[in-house]
Amino acid sequence: MSNESTQSSPNTTAAANAADAARRYYDSGDVDAFYDAVWGGEDIHTGIYAHEHEPVAKASRRTVEKAADKVAERLGPGRTVLDLGSGYGGPTRYLAERFRGQVVALNISESQNERHRRTNAERGLDNLIQIVTGSFQDIPFPDAHFDVVWSQEAFCHSGDRVTLLKEATRVLKPGGDLVFTDVMAAEDAPAEALRPVVARLEVTALATPSFYREQLRKLGFWDVEFDDRSEQLLTHYLRLTEETTRRAAQLQDVISPAYVKSLLENLPLWVDACRKNHLRWGIFHAHRPES
Repeated sequence: MSNESTQSSPNTTAAANAADAARRYYDSGDVDAFYDAVWGGEDIHTGIYAHEHEPVAKASRRTVEKAADKVAERLGPGRTVLDLGSGYGGPTRYLAERFRGQVVALNISESQNERHRRTNAERGLDNLIQIVTGSFQDIPFPDAHFDVVWSQEAFCHSGDRVTLLKEATRVLKPGGDLVFTDVMAAEDAPAEALRPVVARLEVTALATPSFYREQLRKLGFWDVEFDDRSEQLLTHYLRLTEETTRRAAQLQDVISPAYVKSLLENLPLWVDACRKNHLRWGIFHAHRPES
């Protein structure tokens, strides 16, 4: 048998390595405690801030609301949405409660999924939310199954975003919508400048807005909209840095001192990258034609 048939392709290997890194990162007790204590433990993504001192959790929930508004016409009773990289399930619960449709939450971290299940049970949402442990590189659902595919700051963890977007498209019904947020690199950002920034996330490189636009058009989407909210990144990482610094002593009761130290070293790198205009962020929304 030839080497070509027995060895993994570079893209397959990269995707597997990235999946292992994401699982390792999100299954960490320190990471879990940080997201719970500083981010609010519900919505763990970039916020849209009404003012520079707004709580991180409130701004992060506003992002969910803004993204949901873009696909509101596609959701409701009898409709189904897939959340790729669902974390603690804050967005899935919001979507289930607001639209009363079925939500499938696909997430690679079993520790996050256990917490997600407990919270859903406490809020009486088990009947609307199905939680699946798995990778978005190989989505375990049939073609044309979902009315909306949704994701928030999860695609950055993919080692093969081309395959990821193909999978997201495969399971989306014709006439359905894809909506997602992601932290991205500016088109002209030096890759070497961002490596130490994303190192804490065990991510090697970020996509760019033009990459997503190009790939979505290749996959047949039209009306590809990028709601550019890049200016929110600086406020968001300033708030995270402020909260972590202010509560450093208290955080060491739930997070290892070494991880607190790494946060205090890494978060200012994000602030610096934002000030240098090296990062992009916003909400992508694309419609898949009926045919």
